[in-house]
Amino acid sequence: MTQTILFAPIGTIHSPFTELAGMPIQPAGAKGIKGTVVIETQFSEALADLNGFTHIILIYHFHRAQGFSLKTKPFLDDTERGLFATRAPRRPNPIGISAVKLTNIVDNVLHVENIDILDGTPLLDIKPYVPEFDSPEYIKIGWLASKSTGAKKTKSDERFKNRQ
Repeated sequence: MTQTILFAPIGTIHSPFTELAGMPIQPAGAKGIKGTVVIETQFSEALADLNGFTHIILIYHFHRAQGFSLKTKPFLDDTERGLFATRAPRRPNPIGISAVKLTNIVDNVLHVENIDILDGTPLLDIKPYVPEFDSPEYIKIGWLASKSTGAKKTKSDERFKNRQ
């Protein structure tokens, strides 16, 4: 039985990127790019103690993604891959994550850097980035092993733009 899950945004992410084309594909390729995260005022109290962290994980809704394919050609490869072995935005549940640098908090506005997210993206949650929790000692990165360094210079193109 399929269960429907509803989420309401807790804020909005703002960045210089209004279109997919030319946008960094990961925070590693967005070094120094600044943005803000405006938290709904009813959640402002939840920001207490967050200023002690240098990095946070933003969890958000790919609000402009529609539909999905179980196989997709990711940005860093010319081969179709299983969707769940990629970070492609067009997914059954279009949820994205980005670890960004937190530079300041003023009232209900987070100032961040290394942002790779479209302007106006709905924010679902924030988690503090903790290396001891979030960086396992031994990892394998599958098909990305020889391609992951490309994320620093690869920009988004039209491949995940919604087709009418």
